[in-house]
Amino acid sequence: MTYETVLYEVIDQVAKITLNRPERMNAWSNTMREDMTRAMRAADQDDNVRAVVITGAGRAFCAGMDLKASGDKTFERPQFTDEEQAARNAEFTLPYQISKPVIAAIHGAAVGVGLTYPLLCDMRFVAEDAKISFMFPKRGLIGELGSHFILPRIVGFAAASDLLLSGRMINGIEAAQMGLANKALPEAEVLPAAMARAREFALVAPASVAISKRLLWEGLSSSYVTLRNKESRLFAWSGSNADAKEGIRSFLEKRRPEWTLSASRDLPEALKEKV
Repeated sequence: MTYETVLYEVIDQVAKITLNRPERMNAWSNTMREDMTRAMRAADQDDNVRAVVITGAGRAFCAGMDLKASGDKTFERPQFTDEEQAARNAEFTLPYQISKPVIAAIHGAAVGVGLTYPLLCDMRFVAEDAKISFMFPKRGLIGELGSHFILPRIVGFAAASDLLLSGRMINGIEAAQMGLANKALPEAEVLPAAMARAREFALVAPASVAISKRLLWEGLSSSYVTLRNKESRLFAWSGSNADAKEGIRSFLEKRRPEWTLSASRDLPEALKEKV
């Protein structure tokens, strides 16, 4: 598979996806959105891939939407009905929708969609001096990709209000302090640290990871009782399958487990639908 705006490679069972428009600070475009959808789907369907790391080429992660392409008409679009918008959204695949853990490795600028997109990843490692901003109100816009739903659940309502209403710039250290990032590191250490963390997922059962990831994301909008009931059913499913038996045997035999369940083929039917 070829891409125009991203690089895709698998290293040690980690799909490394690089936003690759360094001459434009990896500014987002419709082509990049389509490329990222195809890259997400490729990683999701490849059983050799156990985790995904997203990074940016050059001196930035992503400087937001490419404003030079369409000028002041960049954000003009039809106002769809709820049904039309749902159908349009279904055309694309985002990091939270795939069965593998996704880590954003952020350096340089991460603004606008360059921040709301990694908000949909499971983890974020950032450079201490990264320039991070939900700059939307400074452009007469509001945040998108569900940022008004997700951000308060990550950093709390007050901090989310600060970031989304002001559009102010923060660095990686402040992002980590408020819980927006898992770690803040010197820039040179961000990608190696993200890749090292991603490689750790090769040690754990891929089907178990896929189920837990789905429950975590569904839990953002589910009640405790609803989620616990579903969790209990899925715990029973997982405990009756080959990987649970292998996990116990490998522990007792003091060896590395050999997982057999596939995150792309062997999940319960309820988890095969895209959320």
